[in-house]
Amino acid sequence: MDNKSADLSALRINRDAVPTPAGNSRRWLVVGIPVVLLLTLTGFLVARSFAGGVQVHLTPAVRVSPSQANVLASASGYVVAQRKAAVASKATGRLVYLGVVEGDRVKEGQVIARIEDGDVRAQLAQADANLNVGKADLHDAETSLDRQATLLKNNLASQADYDAAQARLLRVRATIALDSAQVDAARVAVENTIVRAPFDGTVLTKSADVGEVVSPLTGGALSKASVVTVADLQSLQVEVDVSEANLAQVTIGEPCEILLDAYPDVRYEGYVAKIVPTADRAKATVQVKVAFKHYDAKVLPEMSAKVHFLPRSNVAQTPQDTQSVIAVPEKALATRNGQSVVYVVSNGRAVEVGVTAGRHFGSSVAILQGLAVGTAVVDSVDDRLHQGVKVNVKSGTSQ
Repeated sequence: MDNKSADLSALRINRDAVPTPAGNSRRWLVVGIPVVLLLTLTGFLVARSFAGGVQVHLTPAVRVSPSQANVLASASGYVVAQRKAAVASKATGRLVYLGVVEGDRVKEGQVIARIEDGDVRAQLAQADANLNVGKADLHDAETSLDRQATLLKNNLASQADYDAAQARLLRVRATIALDSAQVDAARVAVENTIVRAPFDGTVLTKSADVGEVVSPLTGGALSKASVVTVADLQSLQVEVDVSEANLAQVTIGEPCEILLDAYPDVRYEGYVAKIVPTADRAKATVQVKVAFKHYDAKVLPEMSAKVHFLPRSNVAQTPQDTQSVIAVPEKALATRNGQSVVYVVSNGRAVEVGVTAGRHFGSSVAILQGLAVGTAVVDSVDDRLHQGVKVNVKSGTSQ
């Protein structure tokens, strides 16, 4: 028992003992010096990574046409066929024949569709029969009148008999006229069941199918108002909304450049065909119709388009004037060792890209080879920028 008490007393903490200052200082030096050195080295490396970097701004290489250097105004719109019709039947009935689909070309008067016509054809047959009866009565009435005229001349018939024969003939002739009108009406009713193309054009949309009911008056859940939509693709124009502020720059006959979103590499020549004499008060714009000088089968109705209005002296004379090119700002082009270069940024450093430069237009220069559309290049190059130099891209741009 005494041994256990002696052992436990040896484990007690001596609270009167005070650590020496020298021991604490040595421990802080051992731990603190490496930490300070590590922080100093990290700060040096960070400062070194940012120090000396050339501030640059990036801009994408875009595809433009040289004529855009002198653009007076621009507007967006859509390609619209000036001759376009939603073709419907004049009669109401069930569609029994449809001879076209989207994209088919049609000629004026061509039968596009038919609706059921059994009832109107029966009416036509009845009207024809009535007309034949009237013609038979006409022959009898004419013969009877001639007979009465001969008898009256020989005093073998009275004047009343002759007048009655004459009146009968007039009634028969009137009946024939009425029957003829009914025949014409029945033929028109039959024709109204036939849907014909109103002009030469192309079928754009098909609104009804065989078996559906079509009606010229309304289109609802149970009937269709039109059968097909036909447009004359030789009448295509671009309809754009021009801001009222730019309207003074637009005049009839003014040359234009038309760009379709579907074919960004193709430029079409055009001119201002019409300025619609009314404004849209909600959008503060005026509609302008721009006609194509020439276009091909790739141009389709309802395509999105952008129109550049050009000065009259800027009418293109050569294919190079309208051929699109890749362009960058003029200041983005530099000469290094006799070679034209632009700079891109990769991993925080400038990289030279050799290019073949073309002609200058406005504040841009054409790049014939060496650069793809959308490549981000440094928009302003000075003597500080060279291969491998560290750069800092300004906020708001992307590498």
